[in-house]
Amino acid sequence: MTMDPNKRQQLLLVVALVGVAFFAGDRLIVDPLMKAWDARSKEMVALRKQIAQGRQLLERRDTVLDRWDQMRTNALPDVLSAAEGRVLDAFDRWARSTSVNITSIKPRWRQLDDDHMTFECNVDATGPLSTITRFLYEVERDPLPIRVEGVELATREADASLISVSMQVSGLFLNSPSKR
Repeated sequence: MTMDPNKRQQLLLVVALVGVAFFAGDRLIVDPLMKAWDARSKEMVALRKQIAQGRQLLERRDTVLDRWDQMRTNALPDVLSAAEGRVLDAFDRWARSTSVNITSIKPRWRQLDDDHMTFECNVDATGPLSTITRFLYEVERDPLPIRVEGVELATREADASLISVSMQVSGLFLNSPSKR
């Protein structure tokens, strides 16, 4: 069976045009639609995750608000010198209650943003291991907004009867709205 060459050329042209149309349709329509579909799917997963987190926050609302009230209540006073005095008095109180000998305190203020600052102290102290551990416990359990950033223990005695501790702590200082 022989086909007319003109009809054959027309058939090949139609097949070629259909092939080009399919290729162009794939590149110009299907691929962008698939990419948009994937992007929307990822966005929906992220939004579902945010909704779940929001629900968890709503369920814990009272706990979070109570914790925030506690943090604001126990935050350092909104006068820098009073805040510094409160932290230094606390170190004195902890040292007296545990019989630790504080050898140095190096305080400094660090502005983090408009809402809050931190009062950082590098503290060096010495004492027997039992008093050092009690001192660290007192610092950690106090309601004062102090966080222990780092602790380093060392001994210079052969029998380890006297331990020296170097620690870095930071205290939370919330700026009052009137100072912004």
